[in-house]
Amino acid sequence: MHSPQTALQRSQAKFLSFLASANLSKLGVGSLVVVSLGFVTVVALQIGDRTKVHRLKLAAGAIQGESYVISKAIEQVVEKYHPNIQIEVIKTGGTAENIQQLESNQVQLATAQADVPVGASARLISILYSDKFQLIVPNNSPINQFSDLKGKRIALPKTGGQFQSFLNVAAHFGLAESDFTFVGETELAANEAFLRNQADAAFRVRALVNPSILQLVQNGSARLVPIPQAAAMKIKYPAFEVGIIPQGAYRGNPPIPAIDLATVQVQRTLLAHEKVDPEVIRNITTVIMERRQELADAIPQEDIKPLIANINPPSRDSGLGAPIHPGSQAYYDRDKPSFVQENADFLALILTIVLLLWSWGLQLKRLLVRVQKNAADEYSKKVIHLLNEVPKSNDLRQLETKREDLLKLLTSAVNDLDKDVISEESFQSFRVIWQIALDTVRERRITLYQQQSPSLPPPQVSRTP
Repeated sequence: MHSPQTALQRSQAKFLSFLASANLSKLGVGSLVVVSLGFVTVVALQIGDRTKVHRLKLAAGAIQGESYVISKAIEQVVEKYHPNIQIEVIKTGGTAENIQQLESNQVQLATAQADVPVGASARLISILYSDKFQLIVPNNSPINQFSDLKGKRIALPKTGGQFQSFLNVAAHFGLAESDFTFVGETELAANEAFLRNQADAAFRVRALVNPSILQLVQNGSARLVPIPQAAAMKIKYPAFEVGIIPQGAYRGNPPIPAIDLATVQVQRTLLAHEKVDPEVIRNITTVIMERRQELADAIPQEDIKPLIANINPPSRDSGLGAPIHPGSQAYYDRDKPSFVQENADFLALILTIVLLLWSWGLQLKRLLVRVQKNAADEYSKKVIHLLNEVPKSNDLRQLETKREDLLKLLTSAVNDLDKDVISEESFQSFRVIWQIALDTVRERRITLYQQQSPSLPPPQVSRTP
């Protein structure tokens, strides 16, 4: 039985034997096999990723809200074109809850008012539509401007993004939360309180012709109050924009509102968690931006369909707090020239220089090979000259001199090999001729010795020095 050390030595010997016997063609086949396996692995991973089912939850606010309705349309159309992306739309209490669930990764997608701060994990996909700040009061109310709300009852739940937006506007006009009484734990309860005259005003951040606002004003018993100075508020709240509620937006005759009203507007955005696969987000973004008609067709409410026309890419300088998701950014940058296209001239110059240097390198290499071959040829010529003179030599001393000359040539050639004056290949060619010459000198010496001293044994002359 062989010891472990002996077995290890045998394995090493087999490996070294394989390396010694391997040729370039074998190595080429091995490399081809490795590359092929790597290619097959990459393709398999890509196919697996394309067929993997991605299940996402989308926090979208109240069921009757525009965000929820549009989110359901997005769910339907995305799943139509990308069956491996399964979206579940979740009803919530509004923007604040949406953002909280997105940050904790309870949901992977969320709608949100742009003026409500988001967490570090939120990333923008798109702008869905614009929300208007809408202040509603009874027709007979003395309230004509926002500052008149001090000390009044406001039909507004003390939760969600709407509440925070109200406080931001109040702060601009020098008012605080303690200056108001808030009525209604939910938006539905707040609406009922306003309709029962249990509130002096209602505040909403909603798209125009929102059903809940329409419910408050459609019978003509309520009116809208302007909220001016949006441009000034934008200084402190970058997401705020100047907006207008057009005359007759809620009723044409008599018009509600009676004239165009100045107000504040913010964007309603679609967000994603930063950890969602960029390719999944890119596919969702593609559907949102390129399938708008199908999105509108998937919305049953006629008054919400027009909002689809407002879907737009987020702007970097829009004041929106979150960065754009890499998947969405890849879609928005699809028409931008690549790095190679943008720097084609510079890259062409670099390529020209590289090719020029490579060409010079080849020429220098050829020149070096030629010089090395010439040097080796000189050694070979000297050996051949000595070889031709050996048969003519009839003196042992002459033969010994020639032998010494051969040894000197070998020593000189070895030195030149170390200095790269001659190449390894040329040296081996010279070595063969040199060995023939040395063997010829040896045989000639034996022949002459036997002729001159036939009774003595031939001299012992080594084959190589």
